[in-house]
Amino acid sequence: MVSFEELKAFYRGKKVLVTGHTGFKGSYLTVLLGLLGAKVYGYALKAGTDPCLFDILYGSGVSSRSETQLHVRLPGGQSPVESISESHIADIRDMDELEAFYNRTEPDIVLHLAAQPIVREGYRIPRETYEINVMGTVNLLECVRRNPCCRSFLNVTTDKVYLNEERPDYAYREEDKLDGYDPYANSKSCSELVTHSYSSSFLKAAGVAVSTARAGNVIGGGDFSPDRIIPDCVRAAVSRRTIVVRNPYSVRPYQFVLEPLYVYLMIAMKQAEDPSYAGWYNVGPDTEDCVTTGKLCDLFMSSYGEGLRWETPAQPSGPHEAGLLKLDNGKLKKTFGWKPVWHMDRTVRAITDWTKAWVQSNETANEELIRQIHEFTLTGSI
Repeated sequence: MVSFEELKAFYRGKKVLVTGHTGFKGSYLTVLLGLLGAKVYGYALKAGTDPCLFDILYGSGVSSRSETQLHVRLPGGQSPVESISESHIADIRDMDELEAFYNRTEPDIVLHLAAQPIVREGYRIPRETYEINVMGTVNLLECVRRNPCCRSFLNVTTDKVYLNEERPDYAYREEDKLDGYDPYANSKSCSELVTHSYSSSFLKAAGVAVSTARAGNVIGGGDFSPDRIIPDCVRAAVSRRTIVVRNPYSVRPYQFVLEPLYVYLMIAMKQAEDPSYAGWYNVGPDTEDCVTTGKLCDLFMSSYGEGLRWETPAQPSGPHEAGLLKLDNGKLKKTFGWKPVWHMDRTVRAITDWTKAWVQSNETANEELIRQIHEFTLTGSI
């Protein structure tokens, strides 16, 4: 088990490059790293939604321009939380720009989150999805190969990298075949293979520890992505509309956003200290928190109140989406003594608490987010 204090002792003063820092998970990660005392250098495109969590945290329009020394905005004159040393807005497909930023900052740790992350968007723009998710990863790994200043590299992928046969009561393990079905999932499978090749061919010999982390469905307050169930619930609740659920019986490994982020930080720390920890890991909840989409909506409605209800469309349509997907988290538990901290009922309550705070003001939502981080870190060690 790794405590928050152990993470703080390791990350204090470390230079950490986070790609995709303007996204949902990336925004949370910048706050976490700031609280740990790291020097955070973010590289990403402008946030893809309006509103977006990054601008809620740091100020309107910040996700569309490069800034230095960003602070979380809090209400009532509270002391700001300095989270980002530099936020650089640029495309990970631009090798020259990326390499110049990497060489100038010379990070100790690299956490690669930049991606086109939406399944249905992958069907709409398959070529761009592969460019971002595969060649973006190649570009970043090439920066590390040319200048191996970092000691620890983590590529964040997805539970969808596996060849999903939708077998009842089977949770995918790290040794199972990688062969994602749709362009998004398959591009992340390719990103995994690229990472493994660079590690074997170049980076291990250069003293850079490399891992990949395959996370389940990540949920939390502040996600405004299209075609995701919790953002759909939030939009419906705020506008007092009925929630539309495309696939109420699909089963997914839902988990609170801080669960995988702590695991990413733990893996990056442990492999920096001991390269034998480098590898690939599933990051998902225990079986009891793998629930149907309909059950998740029921939990959201119960927690949010105000007479919400959900319905399925009269004629469901759209491209293929898996109906059943579970991850086996046994390797993570055995290797690090890790276990999930929050169950689904607490996770959903965190989402509705953040949402109601956001309805009041951005600053109140930020205060709630930081409060949840403190509660999560005190609930248990990772």
